[in-house]
Amino acid sequence: EGEYPPNMRARNWGKAIGLSGKTPLSLEEIERLQEIVIGNKKLRNMGIRKGEGFIGEHDRETFTPMPDHISASAKDLPSLMDGLLETNAVLQAAGYDPVLAAATIAFGFVFIHPLSDGNGRIHRYFIHHILTRMGYTKRGVIFPVSSAILDRIDEYQDVLEDFSSPRIDLIQWKETLDHNVEILNETGDLYRYFDLTKQAEFIYSCVADTIEKIIPEELDYLEKYDHLTQFINNHITLPDHEVDLLIKFLNQNQGKLSKNKRVKHFEELKDDEM
Repeated sequence: EGEYPPNMRARNWGKAIGLSGKTPLSLEEIERLQEIVIGNKKLRNMGIRKGEGFIGEHDRETFTPMPDHISASAKDLPSLMDGLLETNAVLQAAGYDPVLAAATIAFGFVFIHPLSDGNGRIHRYFIHHILTRMGYTKRGVIFPVSSAILDRIDEYQDVLEDFSSPRIDLIQWKETLDHNVEILNETGDLYRYFDLTKQAEFIYSCVADTIEKIIPEELDYLEKYDHLTQFINNHITLPDHEVDLLIKFLNQNQGKLSKNKRVKHFEELKDDEM
């Protein structure tokens, strides 16, 4: 999402992903996840929105909203969220296909867009959570489907717009004094019933990429990392964090350590060791 969160917040979010599947989905759990996502950048209204929302830009001169997606009306959020969570419980109890369940609940959530901020990351968390909760992946093992989504970010955008674009024309709205949108017609059913074929196919292809490409590449990297760590430790004495740094620098620069990096971080190494 073009964000670079502080290290601690990124670490906390990584920890939350690692624990996905442990706690059942509820409004309280969604609010807890939002706290992790937002960190110290607290919003005035945390939790489920009390007002309307949209995704898009404002006209540069008039500040008129230019929505790409209009979120579900605030008055419909209680019934929509209850329905989404109840659907999640029904699908899991029925032993429904885990990938289809993940697509249904995760995209259902992001299309409703019930929070003022953090919807996208929590939507992707839901994919991890449901796959783990339904036994498709093992708890405590991160199944990096988010990496597959990131690798296909343009296709992901198309999948989101496949839902949003046709609905813009069905929503009547006017601009508010604070340059938000006020929804004028009944829109609840637009977020309750929809065809998720394209979104489900996208998640299936991301799962396939994760299994066939991302995990094997990561395992290959980790195996080589372990071999190189052992090799370095057999030849020179460096603290563990410096060994890690050295390997990352070498990997970044096709196996060569730049002069600047050597002077700054590894001045004690002799030429023959290097």
